[in-house]
Amino acid sequence: MLAFTTKAETLQALAGKLSAAEVLPQVRLTAGELRADPARVPALLRAAGLDGPLIVRSSAQNEDTAECSNAGKFLSIPNVEGEKAVLEAAEQVAAAMGPEPDNQIFIQPFLAHVELCGVAFTADPSSGGNYYILNYDRTGSTSSVTDGTGRTLETYYHFKAAPTEPPAPLDRVIALCRELEALFGRPALDLEFAISDGKLYLLQVRPLVLTKPLLELEEQRRSLELIREKLCASMRPHPDLCGQGTVYGVMPDWNPAEMIGIRPRALALSLYREIITNGVWAYQRDNYGYRNLRSFPLMVDFQGLPYIDARVSFNSFLPKALPEPLAEKLAAYYLERLRTHPELHDKIEFEIAFTCYTFDLPERVKALGGSGFTQEEQACLTDALRALTNAVIQQDGLWRKDAEKIETLRRKHREIMDSELGTQDKVYWLLEYCKRYGTLPFAGLARAGFIAVEFLRSMTAVGLLTEDERGRYMNGLSTVGKNMSGDFQTLAPQAFLQKYGHLRPGTYDICSPRYDQDEGRYFDFSRAEAGRQEGEAPFQLTLEKYARLQALLEEHRLSADVLSLFDFIQHAIEGREYAKFVFTHALSDALELLAELGACCGLDREAVSHVTVQRVMDACSRAEDLGRVFRDSIREGQAMEKAAAGITLPPLLWEEGQVYSFFLPDGAPNFVTQNRCTAEPVPLPSEEPLEGKIVLVRGADPGYDWIFSHRIAGFITAYGGANSHMAIRAAEFGIPAVIGVGEKQFARYAGAKRLAVDCKNKTVVIL
Repeated sequence: MLAFTTKAETLQALAGKLSAAEVLPQVRLTAGELRADPARVPALLRAAGLDGPLIVRSSAQNEDTAECSNAGKFLSIPNVEGEKAVLEAAEQVAAAMGPEPDNQIFIQPFLAHVELCGVAFTADPSSGGNYYILNYDRTGSTSSVTDGTGRTLETYYHFKAAPTEPPAPLDRVIALCRELEALFGRPALDLEFAISDGKLYLLQVRPLVLTKPLLELEEQRRSLELIREKLCASMRPHPDLCGQGTVYGVMPDWNPAEMIGIRPRALALSLYREIITNGVWAYQRDNYGYRNLRSFPLMVDFQGLPYIDARVSFNSFLPKALPEPLAEKLAAYYLERLRTHPELHDKIEFEIAFTCYTFDLPERVKALGGSGFTQEEQACLTDALRALTNAVIQQDGLWRKDAEKIETLRRKHREIMDSELGTQDKVYWLLEYCKRYGTLPFAGLARAGFIAVEFLRSMTAVGLLTEDERGRYMNGLSTVGKNMSGDFQTLAPQAFLQKYGHLRPGTYDICSPRYDQDEGRYFDFSRAEAGRQEGEAPFQLTLEKYARLQALLEEHRLSADVLSLFDFIQHAIEGREYAKFVFTHALSDALELLAELGACCGLDREAVSHVTVQRVMDACSRAEDLGRVFRDSIREGQAMEKAAAGITLPPLLWEEGQVYSFFLPDGAPNFVTQNRCTAEPVPLPSEEPLEGKIVLVRGADPGYDWIFSHRIAGFITAYGGANSHMAIRAAEFGIPAVIGVGEKQFARYAGAKRLAVDCKNKTVVIL
């Protein structure tokens, strides 16, 4: 077995021993030797026959050790020519490492004509998964991956026991990984590689420092095989579904990655299922004129990783009035478009499916002509969506009844909390009423809110409103977020927390403290005035635009006039946010009652987070030992978490090979507002002050509204769609935001020292 020494010595020990790659020749000396005899550098180069472009690299004593890699901490100077320049570069590298005389400088040929260069891990350092992870660049740069400046980086995952081989030339890199694992007797390595003139070179290898122990390989293989079997079974035709096969995604509908995360614990996952994705979601679509998908679960989980069934979702967006052949044709078209454009997975209602009528719909529908849809089929879809939309936007539309149901939940919620029911029964009825009077009407108001936002977007698309006017309209709405910002500045802390204290980052996470449980974590009430936002000029519709809009409504045969349309838009957007605020209050209290139940059984919140809520609700109708119910459920939940922890899957999944090997796709982020900012990024959670910073959060639900009390410069999320909660918040406050950049870009931005966000030009630049 080889042992790790210094970076340079380890590479030297590998020279001539590798069959999968080559190691470049080197000249090496210590910092002490360099300082004592600088002339030794050109003499060593001449003796080794090294000339032409060279790279001068560091090999410090505290670099690439088993305890700490210090990767990227020290200086390397590439493309150096001439003895004088090489000596100066060596002195710079030595100085950058510090005064330690035993630090080494080594010099190697500088690779030209680099076809591919990157970094490979032989284990997933964040999850303990048994994957080869390759992050590489094809632009010819040898440093863009390690210094974080690459803008076209690719990431590839390959399970170590995958039944298929990786594609060329990545198969050669993985062969090198396997060879190094065998030589060092370690399953977790970090190496840098390059392919130049067709040859693979090993540039560096170090131990990979893991934050979690590696998952047992055979155990992970069994979990992935179960996922593969489930995926294959799901591809069969269903007599009540249009479309052959399906696509699973973390964001296409109801956004589980944003709301509960990509690896939620059992309680959060089961709650999301119970109150939204098992039945409520489909009842709402059916009520609003779409195809009846009742009894179809929208969300599945692959060993604890939640995914949306896009075939079920696309079917639920088909108007009931469509003839069956056209419905089948549309579903097939939507699924194929998602497969060929995976970057659209978080914006299927904007870029793939046609789900409501807007002023630009007749023009947008023409795109179907290129995919074999006749003009008659396009007209049929347009007419069906017009009829569906008219039923929603009319004065007595369903959304008004949904708004009334939300008020019923407020009353029922209070009655349950004030009743003499036992704690377990209170949990049951809070969640039952939350579904009936909370998430069901919220789903309806969310549908109305989407249609409202789409009408505003289409007014801009047809030239009726400018982007600035649309932004000012959104900024003028009276939403929960706006009210919360104003109340933070005017209410006493106790009154503020009484109104908003039920919110928590991670609405479904029992371990996340509510605002009223840890106020100091979220708010600085001593600086409340600092959160004041400057007001913009109010939105006004000129008489000319009023007349144009009325003409448009008549031309498109829509059932609203100008006043009733704007009444619908305002109340739908505001109502959606208000409904979310109300139902999350009931949900938050249910979580607190579950924590009480757990405490009575000697269990803390951490333990209760592994409970499946359906088991607790089932126990309400049985004479069972609740402690045993909790403990049995906790064991199952902990097993699910263990399996999920080491598994990584792509954000879209439709082929069995993707279970084992996949490329992370580039996202197409959603830029909100036309504003820009340049600031330091701060990933949450963080103890750093947020004022003036760009806040980075993986997925943000209503519980993250506290960040807007800190005068942030902007924010970026890994997950979220153009119509998500945080996108609406950004528009309301006029804050530059980039929603749904994906895991790959999110990691790059989180590691940057400074970012420049320009929403108007749709760019994020690492400075």
